[in-house]
Amino acid sequence: MLTVNEVSRLTGVSVRSLHHYDAIGLLKPARVTEAGYRLYGDDELKRLQNILLFRELQFPLKQIRTILDSPDFDQREALAQQIRLLELQLAHTQKLILFARRLQEEGVETMDMKAFDAFEKEEMKQYEEEVRRRWGDTAAYGEYQQKAKGRTDTEQAEIASRLMERFARIGRLRQGSPADQAVQEEVAGIQAFITEHYYQCTDEILRGLGEMYAGDERMKRNIDKAGGEGTAAFVSQAVALYCARK
Repeated sequence: MLTVNEVSRLTGVSVRSLHHYDAIGLLKPARVTEAGYRLYGDDELKRLQNILLFRELQFPLKQIRTILDSPDFDQREALAQQIRLLELQLAHTQKLILFARRLQEEGVETMDMKAFDAFEKEEMKQYEEEVRRRWGDTAAYGEYQQKAKGRTDTEQAEIASRLMERFARIGRLRQGSPADQAVQEEVAGIQAFITEHYYQCTDEILRGLGEMYAGDERMKRNIDKAGGEGTAAFVSQAVALYCARK
């Protein structure tokens, strides 16, 4: 049996995130000692592997829990799909490396339009969509599909950029308290923005997102880039306070 700190060191998932997974029923420890220490066994580590798999596919925590608790969830099928996605990503990266080497050796002037095929990700996108359709049959994902239908890549990128601008605004307030009214109003704005452009962002979903903002390294990096170092942790605290008050 492993303690929460040992699981964190083994997997790279923060202790805080593991505590949150327990709180929302996504990943419960095998048992809790009399002293209050969480202990995890093989079954819990296997479930965590699946959680990380779907996190890579950008599924929200609530949706992951629904998938893993579904009676028809097939771990072998899910693993095979993840392997295929990794293979596609590897092939894409190899193409980019070859493109960069050609550019280095031959220069821009000698490159033809065909060379830009290295940036094509259509096959990867199609397969990711297939995986999402297979496992993503939830209300939130269905709502997102409806809202995204008909949007161009440029429009999608613009929406994402506007969301980052909201994080940047909170970043400019991070020298104060996450409980400040101005900060809390920005959190409410983020919740409304997600509901308008992505899916119905309930308090429960927002709480999970807030945890991810500080616990997911990729999201943390992007938010800190938008608002400055420490913004992700500050937003996470502000979201937790916002949801606790409602």
